[in-house]
Amino acid sequence: MSQRRRRSLALLTSGVLALPLLTGCGADEDEGGPAAAGQDIAAATRDKVADGGVLRWAVDALPGTLNTFQADADATTHRIAGAVLPQLFVLNGKGRPVANPDYLEKAQVVEREPKQVVLYKLNQQAVWSDGREIGAADFVAQWRALNGKDSAYWTARNAGYDRIEKIERGKTDLEVKVTFVRPYADWRSLFSPLYPKQVTGTPEAFNEGARGTLKVTAGPFGLGAIDKKTGTAALTRNPRWWGAPAKLDSLVLTAVPRAERPAALAAGKLDLAEIDRTGADRIALARREAAKADGAHGPGASETAAQATLSWALAHGTDEAKATAEQETRRKQAEAVKRYAEEQTALRGFTVRKSLEPAYTQLAMNGSSGPLADERVRRAVARALDRQALADLVLKPLGLPAKPVGSHLALAGQQAYADNSDALGGQDTQAAQALLADAGWRRGGKITEPNGAKAGAEAAKEQDDGKTPAGPGTGNDGLYIVGQDERNGDDKPPARAGAALKADHPDHPDGRPEGPEDPAGIGLPEGPYGRDGDVADTDALAHPAQPSPVLAPGPFAAGQEQLLRTQAAQAAQAAAADAVDDGKRSPALDAESIAEAAEAADPGAKASVAPTPAKQAVRTSGNTLAKDGKALTLRFVLPAGPGSEALRTVGERISQMLQKLGVRTELTKVADESFFKDHIASGQYDLALYSWPATAYPATDARPIFAKPEPAADGSLLVEQNYTRVGTDHIDQLFDQAAGELDEEESRNLMRKADARIWAAAGSIPLYQRPELVAVKPSLVNAGAFGLGAPRYQDIGWQKAPTAKDKKK
Repeated sequence: MSQRRRRSLALLTSGVLALPLLTGCGADEDEGGPAAAGQDIAAATRDKVADGGVLRWAVDALPGTLNTFQADADATTHRIAGAVLPQLFVLNGKGRPVANPDYLEKAQVVEREPKQVVLYKLNQQAVWSDGREIGAADFVAQWRALNGKDSAYWTARNAGYDRIEKIERGKTDLEVKVTFVRPYADWRSLFSPLYPKQVTGTPEAFNEGARGTLKVTAGPFGLGAIDKKTGTAALTRNPRWWGAPAKLDSLVLTAVPRAERPAALAAGKLDLAEIDRTGADRIALARREAAKADGAHGPGASETAAQATLSWALAHGTDEAKATAEQETRRKQAEAVKRYAEEQTALRGFTVRKSLEPAYTQLAMNGSSGPLADERVRRAVARALDRQALADLVLKPLGLPAKPVGSHLALAGQQAYADNSDALGGQDTQAAQALLADAGWRRGGKITEPNGAKAGAEAAKEQDDGKTPAGPGTGNDGLYIVGQDERNGDDKPPARAGAALKADHPDHPDGRPEGPEDPAGIGLPEGPYGRDGDVADTDALAHPAQPSPVLAPGPFAAGQEQLLRTQAAQAAQAAAADAVDDGKRSPALDAESIAEAAEAADPGAKASVAPTPAKQAVRTSGNTLAKDGKALTLRFVLPAGPGSEALRTVGERISQMLQKLGVRTELTKVADESFFKDHIASGQYDLALYSWPATAYPATDARPIFAKPEPAADGSLLVEQNYTRVGTDHIDQLFDQAAGELDEEESRNLMRKADARIWAAAGSIPLYQRPELVAVKPSLVNAGAFGLGAPRYQDIGWQKAPTAKDKKK
């Protein structure tokens, strides 16, 4: 595995919030403009924060390792490292790295020729928890572990360290001098976090010693006990910390799945938790309605009057077995309603702070095979998208800024950011149609491929996704083809499907339930996202009442047979009408004459004459585009699990946009655990939605994502992290030039040029910055939705109670 791939793999597996230090900075503060959304952390000066107390902070899971440079490091690994290890550069509210004065007095490039030299001047008070000064020995040990020359070190993050030639002590013990063999623009990304030489000094210590414990630390907090039984990791105030002391006595990171966090908050197990849209809606509802248990929401809210009557009748009926079972069901539901009401009462004690995550959601297009291998088709799909409508769908109901992301390489506020989407062009249906026509795709084209043929990437390689759950309750109810309502040119949708949807959702003009993506839905100040887990019934949206012909081949085949019979009869009648009197007869009439003659010769017998085979009806694509006998059908793969409601709803809306263009999409929901590994990474998709973390060091961190795939010796394709398989030599060259350009402004200009080329190649289309929703107790300050910035752990705490003097004010 290459050095570059290892680093980007670590970024991906550690989650989109795992990059608090990976951002670049420059001199011009106006570049990049303001952040799309600021931090929402109830900022308070330290004198307003009480000393002491415990904060219980939700995480997705306990870390598998405490070494951020290993492949299985995750978001919790990085959170712990941020609190207990030196961070030489930290992100400000605009996502720009600034020197951390707790560790650095100064860090700068002091020489450019003949080689780049960076001089670090350390804070003279900075010491490890064992009392030893932080110094050059720690820098040297980390460089040797990460430069890739010693394969005994199991590393995932090496970029930049391989460009270092030597590290030496400066004029004093507080100075560290780093000389590079090749210029490196992203030098600020190095040595953050910085591990003690006890961890990086040997392969054994690096590989195993720091997986479950850190005996030596140097942050405002130290590492306490990690308890797998209770799912907690305790961080305690560091008595040797030389900076402003931590306000809290301890931070307790508690592993709680996102779906269970509202209940954990209500039970008093958590004080701070990132939540999804559903949890945010519950808190907003609790605060607005004072936890009224009126049955309008919560368990049993969807039960109709008829269902309630039937339940009562069964519970009080003469069939004892059914009555007992129904009474038990009613008892459990009553308990659930009571528990829900109690939780709602408790959730009134929380508020939701919101911002935008340092990550963006994109539409990825697999350019390795199928229709999307043609750049014109990719560009057409991109220009059919109303990106503003999609951003509005997710962000407006949350009260967050809904501006489409204009760059693949940075977010608004970061200095490398510039909107380069003009390189592709905005939403333009006519331009999209022209691109498709130029690529040879036409409406009403003749279809020769068999029914049920695989779409796009699936046509190139048959796949059985054995890891995809199916059936009720799995979130994978099958395949829904958007745009396959046509029947041999008839583009009218089946009447039953629309009628059924309207019956289920009579309040919506087309039968669809209003939801979070729908600006007409409930405009609560929350939204998930990671999850736009809106209350919208996306399964109902994705699965019409009338089964897709792919799911129900029997009824479809019967209809097709009847259609063919009708067409055969019409052909015979037409032949009879056109017959002339010159003795030439149509085959159909000749057959009829033979039958009549046989019956006349023997009235008791019927002539046994083989019917003339009916001419096979010609299938056309109707309103769907077709080329070379195949309809333009793209397989759209989406995750099926809870918390991905936003992606599924956005995917549905994109499919509707493409249908208007004549592009059919197969919406396929797959299990979360197989979504990336079995579909995205393996190339078994045409369209997909997923997110990338932002970085202000795009020359380093984003290069593997957009690098041109290269053929391997075994004939496979080396894609690094470029899962769209779309790239060019020119883009790679621009990345390489930017990484070696020490003029920061010129380096950013090179990255903007690369971004414009990435837009033009149309492998991925940035849509919107992901919403960040965090439930907190109102008295917690300096914590919440951090946006593009990094937490300052020592300032987090509980607000002091107001004094009599404060009350008078």
